[in-house]
Amino acid sequence: MQADDRKKVIIRIAVAAVLLIAFSLLPIKGTARLLAFLIPYLIVGYDTLLRALRGILSGRVFDESFLMAIASIGAICIGEYPEAVAVMLFNAVGELFEDAAVRKSRGEIEKLMDIRPDHANVERGGEVDTVSPEDVHIGEVIIVRPGERVPLDGEVIEGETTLDTSSLTGESMPRRAAAGEKVLSGCVNLTGAIRVRTTGEYAQSTVSRILELVEEATERKAKTESLITRFAKWYTPLVCALALLVCVIPPLFTGASFAVWLKRALVFLVISCPCALVLSVPLTFYAGIGCGSKNGILFKGSQVLEALCKSDIVVFDKTGTLTEGKFAVRRVEAVAGNADEMLRLAAHAESLSSHPIAQAVCAAYDGEIDREAVHDVQEVAGYGVTSRVDGHNVAVGNARLMQMVCGAAIDEQADAGVYVAIDGVYAGYLVIEDQLKAGAAAAIDALKELHVSKTVMLTGDRAETAQKVAKAAHVDQVHAELLPQDKVAHVEKLLEKKQGTLVFVGDGVNDAPVLARADVGVAMGALGSDAAVEAADVVLMDDDPKRLPLAIRIARRTQMIAWQNIVFALGVKTLVMLLGALGISGMWEAVFADVGVMVLAVLNATRAMKIK
Repeated sequence: MQADDRKKVIIRIAVAAVLLIAFSLLPIKGTARLLAFLIPYLIVGYDTLLRALRGILSGRVFDESFLMAIASIGAICIGEYPEAVAVMLFNAVGELFEDAAVRKSRGEIEKLMDIRPDHANVERGGEVDTVSPEDVHIGEVIIVRPGERVPLDGEVIEGETTLDTSSLTGESMPRRAAAGEKVLSGCVNLTGAIRVRTTGEYAQSTVSRILELVEEATERKAKTESLITRFAKWYTPLVCALALLVCVIPPLFTGASFAVWLKRALVFLVISCPCALVLSVPLTFYAGIGCGSKNGILFKGSQVLEALCKSDIVVFDKTGTLTEGKFAVRRVEAVAGNADEMLRLAAHAESLSSHPIAQAVCAAYDGEIDREAVHDVQEVAGYGVTSRVDGHNVAVGNARLMQMVCGAAIDEQADAGVYVAIDGVYAGYLVIEDQLKAGAAAAIDALKELHVSKTVMLTGDRAETAQKVAKAAHVDQVHAELLPQDKVAHVEKLLEKKQGTLVFVGDGVNDAPVLARADVGVAMGALGSDAAVEAADVVLMDDDPKRLPLAIRIARRTQMIAWQNIVFALGVKTLVMLLGALGISGMWEAVFADVGVMVLAVLNATRAMKIK
């Protein structure tokens, strides 16, 4: 409902209310009384009557407008003119409350939509042109001034600033960005101007992906929502049939007054209107999605919220999920040949790989990497990389790759990150260290407080390293030295043992198959790969594992509020319908009960927007 339409509805409600009170006090009778009350009745209810008529003509007879129209027209037929006006009046008030609640719930989603940048300052031909973000190409340099949004993902090449990332991650603290660091589109530049080299086009940017995910999320319904939709489809014809029986059966068999039972049937119709359920349950899930967005959690549909409520087993990838994924070479140990030469060849061999360990090896080499010297690169998933560098066959990876290349088992080192073989001969190893994320252990502990029965870590790393990380993170069970297909196999086994929902949390390309296979896949959105984000059901925008227990709490709270509304609405309506059929409740009570239940249910639904 637009602002102008809301003003018109408020004016109509006010005018109808004043006329209802005035005509109720005037001593008019007969036709004059009917014509008088028809004025406020049509002022406030003409749109409901038109919707009911259009529904009848289109074959969709049994809806809320039909119930209101039949009940109010029936009240007019038996001379209950004030009650007929009241039905339409309070129905309009209820719709106004509904519109206000929906607007409030949409607020957070609309705030999220505000992250869309409207321009980009791109350097071209020695000048700065202001263009649409869609017109900027990969590798171009853009200037982001203080107060502007970062229009595309990229890397800072000059300048230093602080960025407001709250619209993406839910994190209120500004983040520092300097030369060499990545920046994400949608962030707001707070302090200094920076020059950024773009690493992707707008269609693949963080902000574009977020907007697509949010738009898709509102279209995917939970089972509870679908159940309510199907329920309303059968419920409305049923209550119309029951109202007809209330009107006809007692007079036929007891000789009671037809007018008395007609009035009771009309009361029955008014209170039976299912709008409280039809409005509040979808609104609750919509509010839950909005709450997640506000906290840097993107749910891809309300069915994900419903599945997340039943989280029983949570499985984690290690690198980039429980650990920072920022590796550094601490030591180079050569067992054959020169250590510096081994590092040079290893860095060249890894130079075309996007794996975090490969990038750490390249960063450890002080010299310049000559890409022309690198040929025949093959990345063996779960093993490592082989290539030809300056005429040497170089292999960099785990012990299994060394056995494959050298033809014999090697003496595995407890602190080795990767092993290196040159021309089929084992040359040595690099000690590479990763760091556990600050919130990893707290996240696991929070999951256990939420009654998650088991936490598991799956990784391709060596068993010793994996056990060390698992112990520090308080993970219950760990499986190491796994290939991507091994992770899927382990998840398959866990799926057979689960009592509720299995959740998998990962961030890499090799996690995409497992994310898709799990009941609920959770991807780390800031550093996670495009494939992982696409395959996941939930995206944590700041890569903080502590967002996962928060996501489960939001899901459970949303589901609880939805069921509160269902039980409350059905309970009150059933009670008042019985009282109406027995003649204890009249039209006024029915109107107040119907609108009151709807308003309370809708207001309760908006509670899903916030969580402590």
